[in-house]
Amino acid sequence: MFLDGLDELDRKIVGLLIENARMSYSDIGEQIGISRVAVRARIQALEEAGVIEEYTTIINPQKISGAVSCYFELEIRPDGLQEAESRLMEQECITQIYRVTGNGRLHVHAVAASGEEMERLIREVMDPLPGLLSCSCHAILSRLKDVKGLRL
Repeated sequence: MFLDGLDELDRKIVGLLIENARMSYSDIGEQIGISRVAVRARIQALEEAGVIEEYTTIINPQKISGAVSCYFELEIRPDGLQEAESRLMEQECITQIYRVTGNGRLHVHAVAASGEEMERLIREVMDPLPGLLSCSCHAILSRLKDVKGLRL
């Protein structure tokens, strides 16, 4: 699994933080059998090593009335890829951009306040991307599994 590079205690700590990033050092220590001070030192070491990047609040857009969440698969000519990536990075409603295998392929996730806003994103941002060869859009209907705390 993705935590194989950590020792057993660090795996347990990270697992607990993935479930609840607000868990106290004392509660973590109690669950895994080490002191609060030892938990704090281990978490600091994980942060300094870049294993833990940040603590954040995760919003479920499907619980917000009218929100639309979509994934896009983009194929872009190599000469337009850098400019396309820059333009996509500027968009507030785009939450993730991944470079994936294949020539000039990007996997993009966007959350818009409404269907109209998503349509505007497609019409005004996606369609005119430089070097765009193809764009497919997939609306997310429901979340079946979503492992928190991972960026793969």
